[in-house]
Amino acid sequence: MNLLDIGVLAERSGVPASTLRYYEEIGLIESVARHGLRRQFDRRALTQLALIALGKTAGFSLDEIKGMFGKDGSPDLPRTALHQRADRLDLQIRELTTLRNALRHVADCPATSHMECPKFRKLLRLASPPQRPRAPRPGRSKRGDADPA
Repeated sequence: MNLLDIGVLAERSGVPASTLRYYEEIGLIESVARHGLRRQFDRRALTQLALIALGKTAGFSLDEIKGMFGKDGSPDLPRTALHQRADRLDLQIRELTTLRNALRHVADCPATSHMECPKFRKLLRLASPPQRPRAPRPGRSKRGDADPA
């Protein structure tokens, strides 16, 4: 068995040794031996780390990624979850494309002030958090008068 020292695995994967130790601590990867105090990993860890990086890039949490490995550490990718994530990415791409286009318009807008630009004002409205109606405080009517007791 050709084992990789933690330093070699860190170098080949681009993942710092401290992160590798953390991934091992939470059960994402597993060392198979030790050489003195240094952890040793089999080559399968390189594939696991590539899948972890891909999952993180796609927006999966480490817990979600952990569930994408079988008990033996081999990939066991849930197709439904992947489709759902892809759908969310499609939505995010559309939203970011709209935002990019709006920003480019505002940057090139001939209006003397951005506040005079209708597209910029619309962008501001979309970026503002929605206003929720406030509930009346107990003991008060909608007009603010004390309720009769």
